[in-house]
Amino acid sequence: MRNNREDVEVGQSNDDRSDEIAEPLIGRQHKTTPPTTEEDQDQEDESKRKSYDDRGSLWMVLLSTFIAVAGSFEFGSCVGYSAPTQSEITDDLGLSLAEYSVFGSIGNIGAMVGAVTSGRVADFIGRKGAMRVSSVFCIAGWLAVYFSKGAVSLDIGRVCTGYGMGVFSYVVPVFIAEIAPKNLRGALATMNQLMIVGGVSVTFIIGTLVSWRTLALIGIIPCIILLLGLFLIPESPRWLAKVGRQKDFEDALRKLRGRDSDISEEASEILDYIETLRFLPKANLFDLFQRRYLYPVIVGVGLMVFQQFGGINGICFYVSHIFEAAGFPSNIGTIIYACIQFPITGFGALLIDRAGRRPLLFVSASGLFVGCVLLSTSFYMKVHEISLGSVPILALIGIMVYIASFSMGMGAVPWVIMSEVFPINIKGIGGSLVTLVNWSGSWVVSFTFNFLMSWSSYGTFGLYALVNLLAILFVSKLVPETKGRTLEEIQASMNIS
Repeated sequence: MRNNREDVEVGQSNDDRSDEIAEPLIGRQHKTTPPTTEEDQDQEDESKRKSYDDRGSLWMVLLSTFIAVAGSFEFGSCVGYSAPTQSEITDDLGLSLAEYSVFGSIGNIGAMVGAVTSGRVADFIGRKGAMRVSSVFCIAGWLAVYFSKGAVSLDIGRVCTGYGMGVFSYVVPVFIAEIAPKNLRGALATMNQLMIVGGVSVTFIIGTLVSWRTLALIGIIPCIILLLGLFLIPESPRWLAKVGRQKDFEDALRKLRGRDSDISEEASEILDYIETLRFLPKANLFDLFQRRYLYPVIVGVGLMVFQQFGGINGICFYVSHIFEAAGFPSNIGTIIYACIQFPITGFGALLIDRAGRRPLLFVSASGLFVGCVLLSTSFYMKVHEISLGSVPILALIGIMVYIASFSMGMGAVPWVIMSEVFPINIKGIGGSLVTLVNWSGSWVVSFTFNFLMSWSSYGTFGLYALVNLLAILFVSKLVPETKGRTLEEIQASMNIS
């Protein structure tokens, strides 16, 4: 990008490298004289169309995304495992409720550790390498669960799968954002959340049909698909450029954009930006709070705070209890809840590159606010014995509005924006911080939900409504629109001088 090249003297070596990539295709990208005939104009138009509409490149991008989101599906499988297996595991192994509660929640501890190390791991061994490490941890964890004879091995297995979840939650959206063309980046990155939801739902359903040990073995399948599939797809070109693997960078970008596509402009933009970052010192946690990085940190961390403290994991983990407390049949309510998540998340994926990130966040946060207000109202009516016959249906509507709104925007879009706003020199440490905040918030909300409900049922949802109201204000004032812009354009616009 021109601004970056003017801000930092990149030297002759960078120009030579950019020209080396551009040379075979430079004639099509930079015309010094206009076409002299209509036939020449048609040929140039056809060349441009080929550059941006290459079927081979689209196929490779889609294949790479499909393989990467196997990690997201694994993430969902780990999250959903404890719900359908509780009674069977406690009976088979003689666990107390407290021991099983530790098993169900200790995965968050592993995920926090995974979040802290995810950025460094992905920066050191690459995005594909980080996904391999996550898969190995998850496989080890599932095997520990399968062979468990008591609480200790169960907990060790859960911590291992939790670590894999923590790394997956960072590296998958980052990998997708770095390989996707700008016009498809939002929709493809949303596939991360879609497959997490799919993993949770499928695990919940299968868990009612098979034993808990068999379900643990089934959890290994997405890891096997991911490990084998990674041999078929290229590494992130931006990571390859960052570590100086010039030939691999060029090869990976050509695979993703098509063998006959003109990659000179995109390659030059990436290399210019990487070269600019080479003059900056190696980032550490304290560097994130420098003035130039403060804006992306506020946006990334802020969205995760509002995503979690808006109450999602309290409602998600205890939805059956909420239905029972409101007087609605919990089995019917839970089935409706599970069925609505996947299609609404898919609908959001279709809209994200059409409507944009900000409109989806506005609609989503507004719907979360309305859903919480409805839930708070229903429990207020129950406590004060006002129109008790309306309480169950009002609670059902509130939960459906809440989960539909979350699935459309606040579930996926914060992860998409997180993968877009951090410059590559701080993406590792920045992504680790954001992911750690997310998992910490998840633990706090799920741990405190029952205490809040015992304090005041309608007050609990009133607090969540307030948080979601603040989220609307946060989005309106601070969150940028990133639709249709390259990562380099987004990050340059957020750099505070």
